[in-house]
Amino acid sequence: MVLNISEAEWEVMRVVWSNIDTTSKIVINTLSFKKGWSVSTIKTLLSRLVEKNMLNTRKQGNKFIYNAVYSENDCLESITREFLSKICARKTGLIMEIIINEDRLNVEDIDNIISRLKEKKKTAKKIIECNCVKGQCTCHNNGQCICHR
Repeated sequence: MVLNISEAEWEVMRVVWSNIDTTSKIVINTLSFKKGWSVSTIKTLLSRLVEKNMLNTRKQGNKFIYNAVYSENDCLESITREFLSKICARKTGLIMEIIINEDRLNVEDIDNIISRLKEKKKTAKKIIECNCVKGQCTCHNNGQCICHR
């Protein structure tokens, strides 16, 4: 799945993921103050997300109910894979270090990551090959790959 949504649309999706059977009123109450968005802006964002097949909608009485087509976890996985496809494969470890240094992990998160890394280490490659076009990253020096020096 490739997500083609704006940062503003992502903010709306976060509200929908947090509230089962979301209405525009819930989204408006959540985001109008935080973001300073007008009612019409939020309704436009909801409409765009329906058009992009990110939200399902159904009418209930005089209001529309919105539900996410894809789970938050599926979307997080998608944007992570999309991001990783844009960087040198050899820089993935650096990205992991940056994330770890952000202080956004609790003890349980750290324990889970350590456990997963121990499992992953059993099958990990000794060398990750650069996946960039020559001249696109620091692994290449004047057209010569220097990944393994």
